[in-house]
Amino acid sequence: MDKKTTSRDGTSLAYHVTGQGPTVILVSGAMSTGGTVLPLAERLAARCTAVVYDRRGRGESGDTAPYAVDREIEDLAALIEAVGDAALFGVSSGGALALRAAAGGLPVRRAAVYEVPYADHLADGAAREAAYKEKLTGALAEGRRGDAVELFLRQTGLGEEMIERARQSPMWAGMESLAPSLAHDDTVMADGLLPRDLLARISVPVLSVAGGASPEWMHRAGQAVAEAVPRGTYRVLPGQTHMVEPDVLGPVLAEFFAG
Repeated sequence: MDKKTTSRDGTSLAYHVTGQGPTVILVSGAMSTGGTVLPLAERLAARCTAVVYDRRGRGESGDTAPYAVDREIEDLAALIEAVGDAALFGVSSGGALALRAAAGGLPVRRAAVYEVPYADHLADGAAREAAYKEKLTGALAEGRRGDAVELFLRQTGLGEEMIERARQSPMWAGMESLAPSLAHDDTVMADGLLPRDLLARISVPVLSVAGGASPEWMHRAGQAVAEAVPRGTYRVLPGQTHMVEPDVLGPVLAEFFAG
């Protein structure tokens, strides 16, 4: 990240700008930094000015306790002030943050999200989210960052063999360093259920995208987002999973933001 701005509460935010055209701020999801979405930003650069940033508590950005979703929305407000008129794109829980920011009245032109993991069943979804929240809070309070990362990976559906491989990989130390920010994303997702009343307040066009190879519940969540906002559109990318390819997603987003 080669630029800095300051949020309302004094937190330093690191960001990077690339490309030309309408400005889009990319909001990363859990266990990720601005660098995670940089390949997508580079794919957008031919038609959009793409802004990537480290959310508070990650990478080169600072952090200020206590955490609140409103502080992250203020972070986006500070970025918009720094880069000018902008749209928002968020992936996974970063999409939930982008939607909350748009609903909160931030001056954004448009918003797009990819696979926000809202639960589609009240009882099962709420119970699963509550159990995860309790275990995550305990692990982080006791400084068990590795256990917190494992909980998150298991919550996303990763199998035990894959989790063990991740633990043995060179990336594990970096994942543990991001573990405290899992509590931030958990707060952004609230009870994990689709916030219909909040989404109904979004006045700008919203594009909700899902991968064709992702689980069916993710498709239902994506379509529900598009239906809950007054000006929503739903799109499925054939063959894509939650780890969407920038070369596939990029042109779709460029068309939406710059078309």
